[in-house]
Amino acid sequence: MSALFNFRALLQVLLLLICSCTYIHAQWPSILDRYKDHSMLGAFWKFARIGERASPYVSLACIIMAVQQLSA
Repeated sequence: MSALFNFRALLQVLLLLICSCTYIHAQWPSILDRYKDHSMLGAFWKFARIGERASPYVSLACIIMAVQQLSA
């Protein structure tokens, strides 16, 4: 089943996208800062901002998703 039709998989994809964008922005900030004013590529910069500002909640969500994935 596609991640678009399964809500649990969609949340997992979004969480991984937030974590990945945050890591890329921490390692190479110029990559995402270059495109922050663009419409499509600016979304990755926004995902990085969400990961930076809400990092305790994002990490807690990662732990919860990992436990759910291992128990399922």
